[in-house]
Amino acid sequence: MTDTLAPTASASAVSRKPRPTLSWGYRGGVALRALAATVIGYLVAYGFTAFGTVVLPFARNDRVVAASLLCFFVWCAAAMYAFAARSAWRACWVLALWAGAMYAVALLFPEAAARP
Repeated sequence: MTDTLAPTASASAVSRKPRPTLSWGYRGGVALRALAATVIGYLVAYGFTAFGTVVLPFARNDRVVAASLLCFFVWCAAAMYAFAARSAWRACWVLALWAGAMYAVALLFPEAAARP
Protein backbone atom coordinates (compact mmCIF):
# COMPACT_ATOMS: atom_id res chain seq x y z
CA MET A 1 0.00 0.00 0.00
CA THR A 2 2.82 2.44 0.69
CA ASP A 3 4.41 1.60 -2.66
CA THR A 4 1.59 3.27 -4.56
CA LEU A 5 1.65 6.51 -2.54
CA ALA A 6 5.38 7.25 -2.64
CA PRO A 7 6.81 8.53 -5.94
CA THR A 8 9.86 6.80 -7.22
CA ALA A 9 13.19 8.58 -7.16
CA SER A 10 13.87 8.01 -10.84
CA ALA A 11 10.58 9.57 -11.96
CA SER A 12 11.13 12.82 -10.03
CA ALA A 13 14.75 13.15 -11.19
CA VAL A 14 13.80 12.80 -14.84
CA SER A 15 11.00 15.40 -14.76
CA ARG A 16 13.10 18.23 -13.26
CA LYS A 17 14.12 21.07 -15.48
CA PRO A 18 17.36 22.97 -14.96
CA ARG A 19 16.94 26.24 -13.11
CA PRO A 20 17.79 29.31 -15.22
CA THR A 21 20.60 31.51 -13.98
CA LEU A 22 19.68 34.99 -12.74
CA SER A 23 21.29 37.95 -14.46
CA TRP A 24 23.24 40.62 -12.60
CA GLY A 25 20.70 43.21 -13.70
CA TYR A 26 17.90 41.29 -12.01
CA ARG A 27 19.96 40.85 -8.85
CA GLY A 28 20.84 44.54 -8.83
CA GLY A 29 17.19 45.45 -9.22
CA VAL A 30 16.24 43.31 -6.25
CA ALA A 31 19.06 44.82 -4.20
CA LEU A 32 17.95 48.33 -5.14
CA ARG A 33 14.35 47.51 -4.20
CA ALA A 34 15.55 46.13 -0.86
CA LEU A 35 17.51 49.33 -0.28
CA ALA A 36 14.45 51.39 -1.17
CA ALA A 37 12.29 49.30 1.17
CA THR A 38 14.61 49.65 4.15
CA VAL A 39 16.46 52.96 3.92
CA ILE A 40 14.10 55.10 1.87
CA GLY A 41 11.14 53.45 3.59
CA TYR A 42 12.60 54.59 6.90
CA LEU A 43 12.84 58.14 5.54
CA VAL A 44 9.20 57.94 4.46
CA ALA A 45 8.21 56.79 7.95
CA TYR A 46 10.27 59.58 9.52
CA GLY A 47 8.70 62.15 7.20
CA PHE A 48 5.25 60.84 8.05
CA THR A 49 5.99 61.11 11.76
CA ALA A 50 7.02 64.74 11.33
CA PHE A 51 4.01 65.37 9.09
CA GLY A 52 1.63 63.64 11.49
CA THR A 53 2.77 65.64 14.49
CA VAL A 54 1.85 68.80 12.58
CA VAL A 55 -1.40 67.69 10.94
CA LEU A 56 -3.23 65.38 13.35
CA PRO A 57 -6.03 67.11 15.31
CA PHE A 58 -5.11 65.91 18.81
CA ALA A 59 -3.27 67.34 21.77
CA ARG A 60 0.50 67.52 21.24
CA ASN A 61 1.35 64.41 23.26
CA ASP A 62 -1.34 62.40 21.51
CA ARG A 63 -0.22 63.63 18.08
CA VAL A 64 3.34 62.45 18.70
CA VAL A 65 2.23 59.05 19.95
CA ALA A 66 -0.31 58.54 17.16
CA ALA A 67 2.13 59.60 14.44
CA SER A 68 4.84 57.37 15.89
CA LEU A 69 2.52 54.36 15.94
CA LEU A 70 1.15 55.01 12.47
CA CYS A 71 4.64 55.36 11.00
CA PHE A 72 5.15 51.59 11.26
CA PHE A 73 2.16 51.07 8.95
CA VAL A 74 3.58 53.69 6.58
CA TRP A 75 6.97 51.97 6.58
CA CYS A 76 5.35 48.62 5.70
CA ALA A 77 3.33 50.27 2.94
CA ALA A 78 6.49 51.87 1.54
CA ALA A 79 8.27 48.51 1.59
CA MET A 80 5.37 46.87 -0.24
CA TYR A 81 5.39 49.65 -2.82
CA ALA A 82 9.14 49.24 -3.33
CA PHE A 83 8.62 45.67 -4.49
CA ALA A 84 5.38 46.39 -6.37
CA ALA A 85 6.65 49.35 -8.41
CA ARG A 86 7.18 48.98 -12.13
CA SER A 87 10.94 49.50 -11.87
CA ALA A 88 13.49 49.71 -9.09
CA TRP A 89 14.42 53.29 -9.97
CA ARG A 90 10.78 54.35 -9.86
CA ALA A 91 10.45 52.82 -6.41
CA CYS A 92 13.44 54.85 -5.22
CA TRP A 93 12.48 58.25 -6.58
CA VAL A 94 8.76 58.01 -5.77
CA LEU A 95 9.45 57.04 -2.18
CA ALA A 96 12.14 59.71 -1.82
CA LEU A 97 9.81 62.34 -3.27
CA TRP A 98 7.01 61.26 -0.94
CA ALA A 99 9.31 61.44 2.10
CA GLY A 100 10.66 64.83 1.10
CA ALA A 101 7.19 66.27 0.54
CA MET A 102 5.90 65.20 3.94
CA TYR A 103 9.00 66.44 5.72
CA ALA A 104 8.86 69.76 3.82
CA VAL A 105 5.27 70.32 4.92
CA ALA A 106 6.31 69.66 8.51
CA LEU A 107 9.17 72.15 8.21
CA LEU A 108 7.07 74.83 6.49
CA PHE A 109 4.35 74.84 9.15
CA PRO A 110 6.09 74.57 12.54
CA GLU A 111 3.49 76.79 14.22
CA ALA A 112 0.92 74.02 13.87
CA ALA A 113 3.14 71.76 16.00
CA ALA A 114 3.31 74.40 18.72
CA ARG A 115 -0.45 74.46 19.26
CA PRO A 116 -1.67 72.68 22.42
